[in-house]
Amino acid sequence: MRFSMTAIVLVVVVAVVLFGAKRLPDLARSLGQSLRILKSEARAMRSEDEPAGSAPAVRPSAPPQVSARPEARSVEPAPGDGPGAPGGERPH
Repeated sequence: MRFSMTAIVLVVVVAVVLFGAKRLPDLARSLGQSLRILKSEARAMRSEDEPAGSAPAVRPSAPPQVSARPEARSVEPAPGDGPGAPGGERPH
């Protein structure tokens, strides 16, 4: 089932009118948390039904660590963008 752009815009406008622009991020966040909980509970129920020998390995639930300082990246010109490239230097 495909949705047209008009239908999507209409749903967004109705949501903004009903809930207000300030409450939409909170509603989306709580919906995401609810779906995450539902998904984990469904996995737990499936793992209870399986025999003990074939249970999937449990992954750690800790979020990935994000470093405070991103690694420095060097920027290299694309081939043909150097000073000796045909067409001379690029305009600024």
